[in-house]
Amino acid sequence: MLGRMESKYDVVVVGGGPAGMGAALGARDSGAERVLILDREEEAGGILWQCIHSGFGLHYFREELTGPEYAQRFLEKVIDHDVDLATSSYVSGISVDSDGTKSVRVMNEQKGLVTVNTKSVVLSMGCRERTRGSIRIPGTRPSGILAAGLAQKLVNLNGYLPGKRVAILGSGDIGLIMARRLVLEGCEVVGVFEIMPYSNGLSRNIVQCLDDFDIPLHLSTTVAYIHGRDRVEKITVAPVDKYLKPVMDQARDITCDTLLLSIGLIPENELSLSLGIQMDVITGGPRVSSTLETSMPGVFASGNVLHVHDLVDFVTRESMLAGQFSGEWAQGVRRPEDNIRLLPGDNVRYCIPHTLSPEREHTIYMRCKEAMKPCRIRVGNLMEKKLRFVVPAEMIILKIKPDLLDKFPGDSLRIDILPAEKGKRHGKG
Repeated sequence: MLGRMESKYDVVVVGGGPAGMGAALGARDSGAERVLILDREEEAGGILWQCIHSGFGLHYFREELTGPEYAQRFLEKVIDHDVDLATSSYVSGISVDSDGTKSVRVMNEQKGLVTVNTKSVVLSMGCRERTRGSIRIPGTRPSGILAAGLAQKLVNLNGYLPGKRVAILGSGDIGLIMARRLVLEGCEVVGVFEIMPYSNGLSRNIVQCLDDFDIPLHLSTTVAYIHGRDRVEKITVAPVDKYLKPVMDQARDITCDTLLLSIGLIPENELSLSLGIQMDVITGGPRVSSTLETSMPGVFASGNVLHVHDLVDFVTRESMLAGQFSGEWAQGVRRPEDNIRLLPGDNVRYCIPHTLSPEREHTIYMRCKEAMKPCRIRVGNLMEKKLRFVVPAEMIILKIKPDLLDKFPGDSLRIDILPAEKGKRHGKG
């Protein structure tokens, strides 16, 4: 489906996955009349179409859906909200005129190279998988080495098995889900090997995908060498030391014909960089205000292009907020500038957004650096919240009400994750 594409819009959303569809709906709900979604694929929905497992929608719809079911619901919402949707449309660049108008250059399958003018833009390009080259695994270069997401597409959409005896490097959620999927298709999964001392996937996926299927998870272990001429024949795995270097005198060989890589995701920010947008070196995404506006006025960002999420439900909520503020911007509404910087403190890897305003309630997304239990989140001297545990693989979500920020006298607010104080009750400070 190629859909409609005119020359002028209030809001243009780049990317038609769950983030893009959520942003478009948020823009329309805010009052923006002309909204366009651009997506380079043949059909909007993004990665959801190949995620045929359940577990989607539990937070947003309060029911369990598969990926295609979740995508279909939002695609229907997009159509019902009279959002223009142009697929097979690749955005090659964005420029900003002196009056603030954004010109989006689009290569469309039917119309060729065209320019679309818009008042505001939402960047929702998602992310891509890390490859073997990014971690430089030594060895030969045979066939049979695939990113886990590619394997998922081959199995679920194309009906191809990538191999019969499979090893998985990395314990990201896609890798865990594919371990289960391949066992169900009759493959042998020899193990999941994770270089860190903890899993990088959700706890529920460890239980449902590995434990329930007797698939071993080897922590603090990596693939040190790949063997094979035409096809992968075996891999050498080894435990790692405290510097994450393989301990080769404890290495062992494992026979397999396929190696799947589930070693992380990279936000697709080539467009952001071309605009000169300020980036966060930790997340790999843009720095954003509490309205999810980037350093470029009228350009917003949401979803995995901003930071990698655990659950699509959180992507949707965040993106609808970005869409709301982009729609307001297109209508000439200018929110007061944020006056409080949010600073990651002890055991906090990053916080999104990067700045806050006492004008409204905020939802803070963050990740910890190390697992900790029990623990507490301390937000400056404003509040503390007690948690049973935190792990790097699972997003931490914290709401901060405006009445707390009204009392804050400074211009920067630090968030720390600290060990719980025994015998102390936590609440507002």
